[in-house]
Amino acid sequence: MTPTTLRKLLQHTARVCLFAFLAVVVAGFFASVPYWVGWVPLGLWMLCVFGGHRLAARAGTEAAAAPERAAVAVGAPVTGRWKALNSPADKVPSHGTRAYGQTYAIDIVAEPEPGARPAFGWWPLARRNADFPAFGAPLLAVADATVVRADDRRRDHLSRTSWPALVYLFVVEGVFRTIGGAGAVVGNHVVLDLGDGTYALYAHVRRGSLTVRAGDRVRSGQPLGRCGNSGNSTEPHVHFQLMSTADPDTADGIPFTWHGIGVPHNGETFDAAPAGIPGR
Repeated sequence: MTPTTLRKLLQHTARVCLFAFLAVVVAGFFASVPYWVGWVPLGLWMLCVFGGHRLAARAGTEAAAAPERAAVAVGAPVTGRWKALNSPADKVPSHGTRAYGQTYAIDIVAEPEPGARPAFGWWPLARRNADFPAFGAPLLAVADATVVRADDRRRDHLSRTSWPALVYLFVVEGVFRTIGGAGAVVGNHVVLDLGDGTYALYAHVRRGSLTVRAGDRVRSGQPLGRCGNSGNSTEPHVHFQLMSTADPDTADGIPFTWHGIGVPHNGETFDAAPAGIPGR
């Protein structure tokens, strides 16, 4: 069994164990359940998580020791004025984890003008997606490619841009998204095969907005769908990453650079030309 296959097996087993533990907890409200029963799946979950982290750490060490792969140059996945968050230009892994191929992932939010995007705070607890300029923005193919995954059936939830909502996201939603795996984390998404073992993932896509399906050939700059707020997302934004396989569960991250932009730093506002057109 390869380390990649073992890591995926541990991930799936951990999700099953966590679900079993929660089921035991719920059952305890309606029936007499021995105290030790809940500790069995919880202990197995801890072992699987520990094993998965060890394998991921080993893979990260090997990746750090190996010559760094050159960044793949592609077009920007959007057009207009945007701001970068969680950028690999400032930290690798950019999202604090190598899981789901996120090593060099980036988040971007639309900033057509200062103050156009609602600020984070205590109130309101949640906002409508339409309050954010990124919601509904077109997503563009970053290169000529083949669609290998396309899923836009999940709902777009309200924003989590307040402190109470953020706690809810991590404490409540986080547990169930962990059980749900990669699909629950990335939400609606599309994956493109760019060739040469490189795949592009667009996450948090708007429900029902995809105009492509698996097997379609797309051209650079072609609209694929629209920005949404599905999955593990605090507000409508684009999560973009390049990875080594079409399956986020087993993928390693690949560095990218956008034509005419490079890799924007955290908080940097940039103007994106249509994908495939270097600069303006």
